[in-house]
Amino acid sequence: MPWLRVLFVLLVARPVVKLWLGLTIRHQERLPLTGPAIVVANHNSHLDILTLYSLFPLAVIRNVQPAAAADYFLKNRLMAWFATQVVGIIPVKRGTKKGDDPLAGCRAALADGRILILFPEGTRGEPEVLSEVKSGIWHLAGEFRDAPVIPVYMHGLGRALGRGQWLPIPFFVDVAVGRTHFWQENRQAFKQDLRDCLLQLRDKVLPVKPNEEEGY
Repeated sequence: MPWLRVLFVLLVARPVVKLWLGLTIRHQERLPLTGPAIVVANHNSHLDILTLYSLFPLAVIRNVQPAAAADYFLKNRLMAWFATQVVGIIPVKRGTKKGDDPLAGCRAALADGRILILFPEGTRGEPEVLSEVKSGIWHLAGEFRDAPVIPVYMHGLGRALGRGQWLPIPFFVDVAVGRTHFWQENRQAFKQDLRDCLLQLRDKVLPVKPNEEEGY
């Protein structure tokens, strides 16, 4: 229910992110206001979705939906209802059988002209460590080649609410939005360009020491 999503952002997401944690954002103007569009972000915490929702104007929230793991958010009826009807997630099944389409909901959202939030690492990683970009984003972008792909890097959420934590710690959040990307025929080049952009955005919010190894 889109109106429940708007209320959730207004009454929960924004107060938690902007008042309890604190937020700075670079290049917010690069975020899409209409779809179809794909926002790709690093994933360290369940607060990631709240933070990403907080970056958009309330008038746009009805058209924004994040993809999230079905095995976690659909564990029971109450959580499933809250996740799909209030938070507005698009459930993605991980480890599906041959012939299943785990991205069917994402395709439907883009076909309907919505803004899809996608975590291309596939799962929450170690705090502030960027994992490899998986191929799902390449397949989606290939089917919607006019849809812009906008990278977003968030720093601080892995410490504010990492794995095993239930209460958010007031840890300031820094966000940087990258320039628009589009699909490339070369899958590895497309994935590498996205990861390079996320690493560059990371450097903007958290300068990396020369001896820190990230593969570059």
